[in-house]
Amino acid sequence: MADVIRTPQQLGNLIRRQRRKLGLTQAALGVRTGQRQSMISQIEQGYPSLRLDTLIDLLAALDLDLQAAPRDRSTVDDAIARMLLGGNDD
Repeated sequence: MADVIRTPQQLGNLIRRQRRKLGLTQAALGVRTGQRQSMISQIEQGYPSLRLDTLIDLLAALDLDLQAAPRDRSTVDDAIARMLLGGNDD
C-alpha cells in the first residue's frame, strides 16, 4: 500500500524508513544524491524548504516513485471528525 504524504514530517519519515530498509546511512544516501549528511538529516526531520529537484533525486536514489492522486474526501473527513471529537481507533 502506498504512503499518503501530506506534511514535510511525513515525507521525512518515509525517506528515513526507506533509507533504513535499503541499509543505507545518511552519509551514503548523501553521496548518492550529492547532498551533505546534515541535509539528509534535516530532510528526515521534516525540512519544509526541500527543493523539488532534491526530492526527485532522493526518491530515485531510494527506488521510490512520486505519484499524485485525488484525495479521498471521506477518509479526510473521517480523520477530521475523529480528531475534533477526540475519538480513537480502539
